Amino acid sequence: MAHHEKGIVWVSSSYKDLIASPEEVIDAVGYALDLAQRDQQAGYAKPMKGDLREVIEIRADDDTGKSTFRATYTVTLGDTVYVLDVFQKKSKKGIETPKIDLDRISGRLKQAKDHYEQQQRKTG
Repeated sequence: MAHHEKGIVWVSSSYKDLIASPEEVIDAVGYALDLAQRDQQAGYAKPMKGDLREVIEIRADDDTGKSTFRATYTVTLGDTVYVLDVFQKKSKKGIETPKIDLDRISGRLKQAKDHYEQQQRKTG
């Protein structure tokens, strides 16, 4: 059987936010998403906790090491990688993702689920 690569869907502004990031962040996120499309997971990508445990968070730093970026995706909806969010983590203190970011990721996960359900209805 030929190896099937998952499609990719960019939710909301995730693509625009990614391409606005530093090149090394784009590379790291791109590589991790490429692996996700092949049912693999980058070592620097980890599942989130609690309500968002079906979301995988990619952690990438810029070259200066001063800025941390996060990209989140889910592979739980059919055979599509839904990229939910790409953002720069404001504070270096603690690894907790701020609530405002969690709320946004959560909202986009819902958008991804709605999109997936619509696709399912179309293909029946």
